[in-house]
Amino acid sequence: MSRIAKQTITIPSGVDINIAGQTVSVKGSKGQLQQVVSELVDVAQNDAKELVVSVRADTKESWAMAGTTRALVNNLVTGVSVGFEKKLQLIGVGYRAQAQGKVLNLTLGFSHPVNYELPEGVTAETPTQTEIVVKGIDKQKVGQVAAEIRAYRPPEPYKGKGVRYADEHVVRKEAKKK
Repeated sequence: MSRIAKQTITIPSGVDINIAGQTVSVKGSKGQLQQVVSELVDVAQNDAKELVVSVRADTKESWAMAGTTRALVNNLVTGVSVGFEKKLQLIGVGYRAQAQGKVLNLTLGFSHPVNYELPEGVTAETPTQTEIVVKGIDKQKVGQVAAEIRAYRPPEPYKGKGVRYADEHVVRKEAKKK
């Protein structure tokens, strides 16, 4: 049984939730999101400003989907109230980033600059030339954008150069010896 699914989701003030069939819509100060949940689970709101995820049948698959559904709905509530952000660092001589509106200009040691077009609902800030902060209300989109930016120049194991997450630890290798 899923221990995650048994936890209730506390709804912060200023967040409105609408449950219509298998669609959960969440509206908050940062925006609005919706998620279609599986037919194996039910999502209900109790009177104590909490959401409860329950299974329709006591099967292993139902409990697994209940845990997944609870995590997805909790991400919706967190996203519209607080938002999500991922921090990236550029490590290497001449590696720079500059945010201009919906385009992120990256200089990553290639013969050409890389211009990354940000999708709708995601913004990027560059507090310094070697830091990128990706922000948004949809956790999946923010993570995907950060992964796509990192994929242009992943950190290499010998000198550690490349684009890495701020909390990422790169295992370094020793250089070949004569």
